[in-house]
Amino acid sequence: MARLFGFSIEDTDNTPASVVSPVPPNNQDGSEYYVSSGFYGSYVDIEGVYRTENDLLRRYRQMSLYPECDSAIEDIVNEAIVSDTHDKPIEIELSNLNASDGIKKKIREEFAYVCELLDFDKKAHEIFRNWYIDGKLYYNKVIDQKDPHAGIQELRYIDASKMRYIRQMKKPKNNGQQSLARQDAASYDFPEIEEYFMYTPQAPNTPYTTSGGNAAKGIKLTRDSICYCTSGLVDRNKGSTLSWLHKAIKPLNQLMMIEDSLVIYRLSRAPERRIFYIDVGNLPKVKAEQYLKEVMSRYRNKLVYDANTGEVRDDRKFMSMLEDFWLPRREGGRGTEITTLPGGQNLGELSDIEYFQKKLYRALGVPESRIAADGGFNLGRSSEILRDELKFAKFVGRLRKRFSAMFNDMLRTQLILKNIVTPEDWESMGEHIQYDFLYDNQFAELKESEMLQSRLGNLATIEPYIGKFYSTEYVRKKILRQTDSEIIEIDEQIEDEIEKGVLPDPSQIDPITGQPLPQGGEMGEVPQDPDLEAQGEVTDAQAQKDARKAEI
Repeated sequence: MARLFGFSIEDTDNTPASVVSPVPPNNQDGSEYYVSSGFYGSYVDIEGVYRTENDLLRRYRQMSLYPECDSAIEDIVNEAIVSDTHDKPIEIELSNLNASDGIKKKIREEFAYVCELLDFDKKAHEIFRNWYIDGKLYYNKVIDQKDPHAGIQELRYIDASKMRYIRQMKKPKNNGQQSLARQDAASYDFPEIEEYFMYTPQAPNTPYTTSGGNAAKGIKLTRDSICYCTSGLVDRNKGSTLSWLHKAIKPLNQLMMIEDSLVIYRLSRAPERRIFYIDVGNLPKVKAEQYLKEVMSRYRNKLVYDANTGEVRDDRKFMSMLEDFWLPRREGGRGTEITTLPGGQNLGELSDIEYFQKKLYRALGVPESRIAADGGFNLGRSSEILRDELKFAKFVGRLRKRFSAMFNDMLRTQLILKNIVTPEDWESMGEHIQYDFLYDNQFAELKESEMLQSRLGNLATIEPYIGKFYSTEYVRKKILRQTDSEIIEIDEQIEDEIEKGVLPDPSQIDPITGQPLPQGGEMGEVPQDPDLEAQGEVTDAQAQKDARKAEI
């Protein structure tokens, strides 16, 4: 089971013969079905958006270098991945997992080992950013072929432009001549789907192609040897995986064009230009033009400072868009005249730039209020939180949920290789394993503070009923919302503080009086009600009388 290169982890035939479907399984991750002969992964884009996925990757990476787009990406990544000095950016949560404490402990240890292989504490920001921009993330799971039970030895990052996930449909045995309508569904020869990765060490400029059933130029890797995580956005028309930046392609191009046009307009309209009306009298056309040129060369100065040589030279032969206008005027006019053409009047308007900036941020899912650099943060009540910030928090949560699939894949391989769980057990366990990311959002902190106050209020209300209608474990999990790992950690901290003397020892406290026990360690006497004591004496006397009558 355990050799990842060439062999699969799963059983070869784990599906009962009675379970049949004409639809092949699909992970909905953008991978296409390809026939064994012919061409795959190549098409011509009529609209001119992109031809191959590599072209699309290059566009995404160029977009990430634009300042406004980079600022929005950094806002998203900083919200999703919080770098703290003391806490780790991600922790595993096993509260919903129905397994023994020993299995949970081993799972936590293997998860910590996987994080060490990734160096996630230091490189979490770069890893998440690369995944967000590319829309794909690939890691090669390197194992020891001689000792596969040792688990994953190394995780090597692979550039997304060098990998392609292929789902190839094999030819049926009868060359596809049978029809599902004429056959029984149970006896129908369903085509097999072969899943593998194609790795090209040098990123190709041309699409992957095959001809005549020959293997593509590259290295074929098995499905289980690669850990991959996608954005979940798929172009259904072309069957390719998209990045989260895909929605921002048009707004970013519009913003860039508007800014370029604004610069050109300001350079051309900012300075004042003069109009010279030259009186040429009744000169013929040729002589009039010659006379106009002589006047222009006489009065026009164009001295240019050369920063390379430090010289000032005359560049009259070059024309620019800031030139004055020279117009001839016939006899009978007002003679030679010089007027001034004013510069642009609305050069300070930036409303169109601000509009497209907001449009870019909306396309990326970032609140528009974060565009302003001088925008402060008002720490008020949670009821004052903007709706955009709530949407942004949910968007970041979806990103985290999608990104955590990478850890699920790595953890699955590690646990199966070390014989901690079986592939069948993982199918039922994997859905209940969750990942807790570190939060650093002020809105989230404010919300958490108010929720804690509400929980403590509920705890004070329910405290008299603990031990009668509610158990302590139920209160800690349902009322205080403490997870299993938090309960273990808190209990360990309490025991440690009792040993250090920070907290009093519960065994040395009288539960009735709440005071420390005396040196002998005996609990105090239970106080008795005088009425109850008198009633008890009467009862004892009556019992003695009844005993005497019985003897007689």
